[in-house]
Amino acid sequence: MSDLIRISEIFGPTIQGEGALIGQPTVFVRTGGCDYRCSWCDTLYAVESKYRKDWVAMRAEEIFAQVEALSNGMPLMITLSGGNPAIQPMQGLLDLGHGRGYKFCMETQGSLAQDWFCDIDVLTLSPKPPSSGMDTDWDVFDACVAAGKGAQIVLKIVVFDAGDYEYARNAAAKYPDLPAYIQPGNHRADGDFDDEAVMARMRWLVETANNDNWYDVTILPQLHTLLWGNQRGV
Repeated sequence: MSDLIRISEIFGPTIQGEGALIGQPTVFVRTGGCDYRCSWCDTLYAVESKYRKDWVAMRAEEIFAQVEALSNGMPLMITLSGGNPAIQPMQGLLDLGHGRGYKFCMETQGSLAQDWFCDIDVLTLSPKPPSSGMDTDWDVFDACVAAGKGAQIVLKIVVFDAGDYEYARNAAAKYPDLPAYIQPGNHRADGDFDDEAVMARMRWLVETANNDNWYDVTILPQLHTLLWGNQRGV
């Protein structure tokens, strides 16, 4: 089996824009390829096969050399993103980075479990709600939770509408031991950022959760979009 990792882009340092590590400095390693086709995907350039020519197959040593150069050799959090980074062979990169004092977080939809999930420091499982057009296989999702035993696992769900909100509540109830994060969806990910619409959805989320007495959830915006809109590579 090849140990090459398909890379869409490597950039940073920047900050983590969402979830449990929001605001924390990080370098992003964005992989190419995904087993989902979400209707509102904001990184199609790392998902669709028509962009495959732009992805570069790299060894773990090559990837880590770029991360070290970007971070000036100072250990920080490395964010594995995509696409779906779970489809890539990450063990070698994890071992290399941990050996140099770096930590790793990763976000995946929970559609494929890998043995190396347990070596991720912060594993964000982000199942996709009905507005995505995707269906969640909860048996596979359970396998992802089990594979990540030993990691810090959190649940993060993007919410666009009432159906998504109910999906998020049900998911959080199904996994009460996982800290739950929800965020308003960005419905114009490929165009100009509509901050007023996203903030209106954020206010609706806060009001709805409070009215439902849903107090064991963290509601956050996508901080990077508030700072840079839909600009790529920040």
